[in-house]
Amino acid sequence: MVIQTVRFVFAAEEGDRAEAVFRELRDASRAEPGVVAFDVGRSQETPDVFALWEIYRDRAALDSHRATDHYERLVTNGVRALAKERSGEILSPI
Repeated sequence: MVIQTVRFVFAAEEGDRAEAVFRELRDASRAEPGVVAFDVGRSQETPDVFALWEIYRDRAALDSHRATDHYERLVTNGVRALAKERSGEILSPI
């Protein structure tokens, strides 16, 4: 399995818009065959901060996810353009 975590920070006025995009991304991603889990959280203390935790069957499933139309529309041309900050890690379970 492959785990990906991503943290996004948005301007205060973009938080609700980002949440709507993340909800759509979450729902579309969960329907992909290689996705084991795909969750998004919004900080209770700092509502402009979001974290994604994604679990894929293998690296090929992660690569397939990144090649979908919804990824390009919602991530590449969506939340990345809105974000003030973004950081992520790809992890292996231990």
